[in-house]
Amino acid sequence: MRNLIKILLVNLLLLAACGKSGHEHQDQEEASTNNPNQALYDQVMEVHDEVMPKTSDIYELKKEIQDKIASAPNIMADKKQQLNQIIAELDSADHSMMDWMHKFNPLPDSANQELAREYLENEMEKIKKIREQINGSLQKAHEELKKNN
Repeated sequence: MRNLIKILLVNLLLLAACGKSGHEHQDQEEASTNNPNQALYDQVMEVHDEVMPKTSDIYELKKEIQDKIASAPNIMADKKQQLNQIIAELDSADHSMMDWMHKFNPLPDSANQELAREYLENEMEKIKKIREQINGSLQKAHEELKKNN
């Protein structure tokens, strides 16, 4: 029950963080129907929207691995280090997503369109790397948990 409450709390926080930027992005979408960079912006947001829900999976898998470590007090040092490394990778992926969301701030429509395009292209590369980081850390965690389950 306590884990369920924690998971719900984390999801609410993530939705609040995402929702805040979502309203800003929605306002920008409405104001920028003639923006030539709108398609690129939409692509960036598609990647974000694909990956964002996976942050709750990160929390759940991290907890499972922590429980695995706690339930095996005689675990070999190298195995414990390997599990802690997977936890660190999950944390890093989650932090990368949160940092990206907080820093993402596309230029207004009145800005130089060339600069706006460059910004969005850079952000697309960043969010793609974050997607790879999240998917990779989730895959490692799933594979590790399948080994002994």
